[in-house]
Amino acid sequence: MTRPLRVAIIGSGPAGIYASDCLMKSAAAQDPGVSIDILERMPAPFGLIRYGVAPDHPRIKGIIANLHKVLNKQQVRFFGNVEFGTDVTLDNLLQYYDAVIFATGAKADRALNIPGIDLDGSYGAAEFVAWYDGQPEFPRQWPLDSEKVAVIGVGNVSLDVSRILAKTADELHVTEIPDNVYECLKASKVKEVHVFGRRGPAQAKYTPVELRELDHSPNVQVLVNPEDIDYDKASEEARRAAKATDMVCTTLENYAMRDEDPNPDICKIYIHLFESPVEILGKDGKVAGIRTERTQLNGKGGVTGTGKTTDWEVGQVYRAVGYLSSELPGIPFNHTLGTIENVAGRVVDQAGDHIAPLYTTGWVKRGPVGLIGNTKSDANETIQNLLEDWAAGKLNQPAHPSPEEARTWLDNLPKKITDWTGWYRLDVHEKKRGAQEGRERKKIVEWDDMVNASHDTSVDEEAEADRKARGGC
Repeated sequence: MTRPLRVAIIGSGPAGIYASDCLMKSAAAQDPGVSIDILERMPAPFGLIRYGVAPDHPRIKGIIANLHKVLNKQQVRFFGNVEFGTDVTLDNLLQYYDAVIFATGAKADRALNIPGIDLDGSYGAAEFVAWYDGQPEFPRQWPLDSEKVAVIGVGNVSLDVSRILAKTADELHVTEIPDNVYECLKASKVKEVHVFGRRGPAQAKYTPVELRELDHSPNVQVLVNPEDIDYDKASEEARRAAKATDMVCTTLENYAMRDEDPNPDICKIYIHLFESPVEILGKDGKVAGIRTERTQLNGKGGVTGTGKTTDWEVGQVYRAVGYLSSELPGIPFNHTLGTIENVAGRVVDQAGDHIAPLYTTGWVKRGPVGLIGNTKSDANETIQNLLEDWAAGKLNQPAHPSPEEARTWLDNLPKKITDWTGWYRLDVHEKKRGAQEGRERKKIVEWDDMVNASHDTSVDEEAEADRKARGGC
């Protein structure tokens, strides 16, 4: 082939960007290399790193710096405000690219099928996270009018939700939260956050650092009932086998040794283990409580119900039981697993045959589990298979393979698209908004405002200076 391998990647979160990085590195020694276009539904890049990470997690946000380095490469172009299935179709893409990789992640909430789950005041954690992260498709207001709220789940998302509910608005004002989020948090009546997990400390899915950070605010106290610290043989083995598990157990034990602070101005986070939610209780169509069944260890690391139930008075419930990927038009989807049908990243049909030249990576490939390291491993596997198929001549033969033709096509879509230069412009605007209040940045929330900021050439001098400072071409 006398031209670069042309690949479209759908989704600009970590999965899509790591796939780009892996593709560039793996094909570096192959002539004539690769040319990658990343198409993103949102006007801005970075996916759940921008819209799914709590704003008081600067360490996690630092991942964006590494993602920037990839998108700054000459072989990669970013096109935002482009939705697959609406603005562009698979048939369109195959006119311009040798292969298409789907890296659309998971942004919806997994269902929890218990009575009362649809009551007013019952929310998915992903909804709440998207709201406080300023995702433009979510409402500007969020009712925080209950003193007692429940969070279902014992993973890191439940920690983020609990921490944001418990912290004061002023503590969070130094972050990039938009004004509407700050005002809602400032008016919050939340005094108690009750977190429920159906198993014990050795089975909690927290990571140690995030669990310890839950208690770093002087305005928050984390408490655990000493009766919830219990281990069977399998739990003890799990603790010995993994340092992270042991650290989580130790932290929970430390929380269980505390006396409750009588200060009414301190928000309490109660972590209830061995309590399995079985029903959300309602009154006049609204959440009025949650009923849990007490569980006990079964000797194998799992739990069984005891039949003893407890009703807890709460006015809101947030379920943090996992994210769920969405089906894409015309792409085989496994509704049970919530993933694109694939074998090692190759998209397959019902018979299990590869639909060349389609590939997938990240959460939409394997489900919403694991950390950044898993996402990189996903990308490596998918890209190696793609390059193997390229070498075997199994990829698409596009009618219009030049990058210039693809750019003309995208520019002529019936709406404004954004690009990598536009991201730098948006970045300048958000940093300016933050600087006025002594903050690093303040997010622009409205969709059209993001698009317009991305097209504002009046800040090009500042944007170009930032690009060069970050090593951009």
